[in-house]
Amino acid sequence: MVTTENALDLLNDLIGRARKAGADQADAVMVEGISISHAQRLGKIEKLERSEGYDLGLRVLIGKRQAIVSSNDKSASALEALVERAIAMAKFVPEDEFCGLADPSEIAHEFPSLDMLDPTEPSTELLIERAKAAEEAARAVAGITNSEGAEAGWGTHRVALAASNGFAGAYGGSSHSVSVSVIAGSGDGMERDYDWSSAVYGADLEDPAVIGKRAGEQAVRRLNARKPATQRAPVVYDPRVASSIVGHMIGAISGPSIARKTSFLKDKMGERIFSAGINIIDDPHRQRGMRSKPFDGEGLANRRRLLIEDGVLTTWLLDLRSARQLGLTSTGHASRGTSSPPGPAPTNLYLEPGSISPEALIGEIEQGLYVTEFLGSAISGTTGDYSRGASGYWIENGKLAFPVNELTIAGNLKEMFLALTPANDLVFRAGTNAPTLRIDGMMIAGS
Repeated sequence: MVTTENALDLLNDLIGRARKAGADQADAVMVEGISISHAQRLGKIEKLERSEGYDLGLRVLIGKRQAIVSSNDKSASALEALVERAIAMAKFVPEDEFCGLADPSEIAHEFPSLDMLDPTEPSTELLIERAKAAEEAARAVAGITNSEGAEAGWGTHRVALAASNGFAGAYGGSSHSVSVSVIAGSGDGMERDYDWSSAVYGADLEDPAVIGKRAGEQAVRRLNARKPATQRAPVVYDPRVASSIVGHMIGAISGPSIARKTSFLKDKMGERIFSAGINIIDDPHRQRGMRSKPFDGEGLANRRRLLIEDGVLTTWLLDLRSARQLGLTSTGHASRGTSSPPGPAPTNLYLEPGSISPEALIGEIEQGLYVTEFLGSAISGTTGDYSRGASGYWIENGKLAFPVNELTIAGNLKEMFLALTPANDLVFRAGTNAPTLRIDGMMIAGS
């Protein structure tokens, strides 16, 4: 990778060329990455690859017209062609009254240190050993009959952003991961399950053997699944699927959806949409967070925000364009790639844990469903209507009684949010996280 200083020099030179060619404003972003990925199945290596990538994006604005072009060639001639193409495009695209860079008074000048980059690149032998340990532990579980394989990976990336409004900044990050998927049973009675771990630092990964053992036990536990009768009952979301509920909320408070009036929450600002005590937080400055970043995709300062505070909706997720549409101020949530304009997106998003254990949350249920996996969905962002195929375990008298599959759960997200109760078992495993969640009154379609 080129140094941060050289990356910003290149971007500022590109912006200077664009301004000289006729752009009123311009910004440029560079994304570089290196990754190693390994996959094995039944102890045999299926993949061991190292890749390095580089991409550069230029956005130019002429009046209220903007164009974006990208390239993975940073030679002088390629950069010159990039500028020419962007200027030519910007002269003919329709005007967008809401596009534009941040005012110089809005840009960030100080960036927090977020401990996002593991300085140690793992050896290929270490990645092979991680995947091997996970698969062997999974296959050692009694009842496991086959393996879909195990994978281990590592990657590092750097993002540099510069703009004609005076912004210039860069940051880097890393990620380690290990996963495994295995099969239990045989014939028509086969079931699969999986487990995984990811972290910014390799030292923070969960033990691959523990991951494998858990995946194997989960697969065996799913054998001999049944279908309960159709009924209305509580549904408990396992943490690995509970984050989807938070994701549906984010889609409904995204600035573009609000501006288009296509969100079922469009009129709910300042109102209670979850039960009292529920907090949902977005924190771009979380130390070693999977989606941490010191500034947003438009060079604005970002910060920890309570999106839901004590059940009340406090803010939309806004970039500059959607904020201008709504007559508001950006919340610092802009995200962008090299070939598309900025748009709002969360960073390290999580629903705070409650005070009750998962066992106690389940223990209150006479008949209900514990969901561990989804298959397919039909969710309306406009009305909040919700329907998903699901599998997991049936709850009887406060205990997980037997595995179930081929079910459909349905409801409306507005009602589901208000009926939600979180457990106390939040673990940060990904960019969006939630503890075990219970939602009462769901419709469960079975036999």
